[in-house]
Amino acid sequence: MTRLFNWLFPHPAMTLILAIVWMVLQNKLSFGMAVFGLILGVIIPRMTAVWWPDRPSGFKIGKMTAYVILVMWDIMVANVQVAWIVLTRPNSKLRPAWIIIPLDLRQPEAITVLAGTITLTPGTVSADVSNTGHYLLVHALDAPDPDAVRDEIKQRYEARLKEIFV
Repeated sequence: MTRLFNWLFPHPAMTLILAIVWMVLQNKLSFGMAVFGLILGVIIPRMTAVWWPDRPSGFKIGKMTAYVILVMWDIMVANVQVAWIVLTRPNSKLRPAWIIIPLDLRQPEAITVLAGTITLTPGTVSADVSNTGHYLLVHALDAPDPDAVRDEIKQRYEARLKEIFV
C-alpha cells in the first residue's frame, strides 16, 4: 500500500499545492474544480518524478509556512527600504557589493529556495551557484558591510531552510 501511495504521490505537498493553485486560478470553488485540481496534482508530479531522483526525504510543512510568512514580511520591508534608498540617495552614495555566501545547505531544492528568496527580496539578487554547490554569489544594491549581509542571509534564511529540508 505504501509503495502504491509513493508511486501515485511522489511529491504529496506538490500535489496539494497544485490542486489549490488550480482552484485559485479558476476563481471557482466547486467539487469539479477540486477533483480536476487533484487530478492535475497527481499527473504533473508523476510525470516529472524522473527529474527528481534525489528529492528530499523529509520536509516540514509547518516550518515552511513560517518561512514563507517571514519571506513575505521581508519582501514588504525591503520594498520600503529600496524605495527610500532610490528616492533619497544619489547613485554616487550607493555601496553595491558582490557577496560570496558559503553554503551549509547541500540539497539542490533547498539551495534553489534560498537563491529564489534572495532574488525575490528587493535589493539583492542571487547571480550564480558554484559548480560544487558550496557557494552562492549575491549582488546587493547597497551593502556598507557585506559581511553583515552574508551573516544575515545565513542566519535568517539558510538556518531555517536547514530545519525545513531534512
